[in-house]
Amino acid sequence: MRRKTLSLALAATTVGATAVALTVIPEVSVATPDTAAATPETVRWGPCSDEKAESPRKAASPRLECSTLDVPLDYRNPDGRQIEIAISRLASEKPSQRRGVLLTNPGGPGITGLGYPFALATSKLPQKVLDSYDVIGFDPRGVGRSTPVTCDLTQAQRNRGNVPPYAHTAADVAREAKNARTVAKQCATSKTASMLPHTTTANTARDMDRIRAALGEPKLSYLGASYGTYLGAVYTTMFPGHSDRIVLDSNLGPGGYDVTAMRLFARGLEDRFPDFAAFVAAHPEYGLGTTPEQVTAKFFDLAKRLEAKPVRGIDGTLFRGITFDRLYSDTSMPSVAEMWQALDKDRPLPPDTPPSMDNMENFMAARLYVICGDSRWPRTVREYQRNAAVDRVKYPMLGGGAASIGPCAFWPDKRVEPPVKIGDRGPSNVLMVQNERDPGTPLAGAQKLRRAFGKRATMVTADQGGHGVYPFAPNTCANNAVTAFLTTGQRPAQDLACAAEPSK
Repeated sequence: MRRKTLSLALAATTVGATAVALTVIPEVSVATPDTAAATPETVRWGPCSDEKAESPRKAASPRLECSTLDVPLDYRNPDGRQIEIAISRLASEKPSQRRGVLLTNPGGPGITGLGYPFALATSKLPQKVLDSYDVIGFDPRGVGRSTPVTCDLTQAQRNRGNVPPYAHTAADVAREAKNARTVAKQCATSKTASMLPHTTTANTARDMDRIRAALGEPKLSYLGASYGTYLGAVYTTMFPGHSDRIVLDSNLGPGGYDVTAMRLFARGLEDRFPDFAAFVAAHPEYGLGTTPEQVTAKFFDLAKRLEAKPVRGIDGTLFRGITFDRLYSDTSMPSVAEMWQALDKDRPLPPDTPPSMDNMENFMAARLYVICGDSRWPRTVREYQRNAAVDRVKYPMLGGGAASIGPCAFWPDKRVEPPVKIGDRGPSNVLMVQNERDPGTPLAGAQKLRRAFGKRATMVTADQGGHGVYPFAPNTCANNAVTAFLTTGQRPAQDLACAAEPSK
């Protein structure tokens, strides 16, 4: 299910785990409707091998079909070098009820999406949605089976993850700059470095429109989560006439996965942590505190102790990262408490702690290609030092890490176009859905995207915590609103706040 997909993303983003200095961009930066146009080719569907259907669930469905599509590496030169995009389909079994295709993206950037239609179908995606659409998955350019990219990351670099060590001082930021510069150089000199300027959200959106054309569809509907919300926002901005029903779940701000989004991880943990503190306080058997205040104090106590002396391979940065990552889901709260308990008493850790980073090189590399290529990040160590100093005070649980320096600070300046500006021009066909206490894409960012869309969007918020609403979370009010939109086209008349519902 998608919760594993999303958690996997943040394991690499924080465990180490997706605009202070963005380049000024024009009022609008959109592709004309024919930017990605090409003579439609016939997609030849065939069975998905286990390898091609690879997903975080490691499962394939006999009904899931796969194919590939060639697209230009550089859309400014459509007849130049082509790269391969791997796509999948879970076809509607009710042709009389089928109304089109529903393209999906589980987040990332860097996550494979070939198996996502199957993950949706075997979780809680309503049957009437499955009947209404052919559900389409794909590996975005640079990812998995779609001409993958690399940064030649060593095992040690993978284990460090994507969020820098917690910076307590300016010297900590300066020290981390060396590692960040090294990774950026590896990406820029790798065998896939020629793809650096072209592995962007805008080009992935153009690839999506090529998929639409190849499938012979005049429009596509879309269901995207986490980073997939930015991808969907960019697509419907660039191709408003080809956009049908657009659902964005757990939303990044209008700048996408930029330096602002990175820093918002720290606010996200602060938003989410009270849910966990209340859970632990209600379970005194963990021995971590009987009040939320005591649980919060235990967090800082463990972080300090582990920074001074790691326990069973877990240092302070890893402790903060795993805690953050696993608070994406209520169901993971017991495992977080068990990890804390084990670290507190130096006992064996729960299974998959820390998570393995052995097979994460492509994910981590593709993530860097996209987030560093989409927008310009601060270029000076001093600015990261200032940001970390501010966020250590505002958001002490994670702020010293999320605001510190990473490879994007040293990324090659080879961007071929400015970021796409999300605005209110286009059809009113976007439904945003958002948890109030989302650690990975906090409500504050979603509200900015909502304002940017203006009349184009309606937003449904759910009074619950965690990352991801539809269709896995238990809030029936929010889930029903999305299902109704996908199947009937009807959205709430205005923004809707869904009350908390008891867990089932």
